[in-house]
Amino acid sequence: MTLQPQHISEKLGQAGYVADRDLAMALSLMQMLGRPLLLEGEAGVGKTEVAKALAAVHGTELIRLQCYEGLGRADALYEWNYQRQLLAIQARAASGLTLAEDDVFTERYLLERPLLKAIRQEKPPVLLVDEVDRADEEFEAFLLELLSDFQVSVPELGTIRSRSIPFVVLTSNGTREISDALRRRCLYHYVEFPDADREAAIISARLPQISTTLALQIARAMEKIRKEDLRKVPGIAETLDWSAALLGFRISDLRSDPETVYATMKCLLKTQEDSSRISPEVVARILGKVA
Repeated sequence: MTLQPQHISEKLGQAGYVADRDLAMALSLMQMLGRPLLLEGEAGVGKTEVAKALAAVHGTELIRLQCYEGLGRADALYEWNYQRQLLAIQARAASGLTLAEDDVFTERYLLERPLLKAIRQEKPPVLLVDEVDRADEEFEAFLLELLSDFQVSVPELGTIRSRSIPFVVLTSNGTREISDALRRRCLYHYVEFPDADREAAIISARLPQISTTLALQIARAMEKIRKEDLRKVPGIAETLDWSAALLGFRISDLRSDPETVYATMKCLLKTQEDSSRISPEVVARILGKVA
């Protein structure tokens, strides 16, 4: 059953993900049309969390394929458990018997990798193909073929057809241009950093003990920090770490203890260069605008 955008937003919120209207519509269309969803955006905006929350919404398994340079079919699809096959052959040989090839290449010795596992589930899982832009073009072409047919040819076993069609979410940080063929196969949504109000809602959803005032102050501060000339812009995960640290130091107002607030920004800044740029003076300027 296809969930309407408003229903999806509510369900995602219950799973701890605060979605905007455009993302909720993209997820609704994804289910209605049975198409993969390609999410692009800067690192840290919460693309991977969309897939995790979607799995929670449907009460299904999340199967994740983390892409990287040099990723091959065997790593993503399947391979044979050669060690177990060899042991079986040796055991038969010790008994004076031989093991036929058809007895060696059976499902007993097949190691499922994420893509094969995803299409063999009885209940549709969420298949997350994370950072697809890190894989090479050859793997992307193979992935496109799989997403078109949802079946796999294993030479020793024949064609394995999908038992169910997974909800497919692909993410990209834009390190390499995705092919037009894959883009045409997918629905598309660009994930922006949230505005202050939505980020405050995210903080409150993940840290229920935080006050509404502090959550909004943190969100407004993050909005200002991301406009600074930083090498590594802090994402939502860093926002949540910083919020938890402030709670741990019993900060109820960012302006009440600027020294501690500045010290806890280690949660946000990931390079020496960025740490130097966010000086106490810069922090004082930012905190003066968070009320």
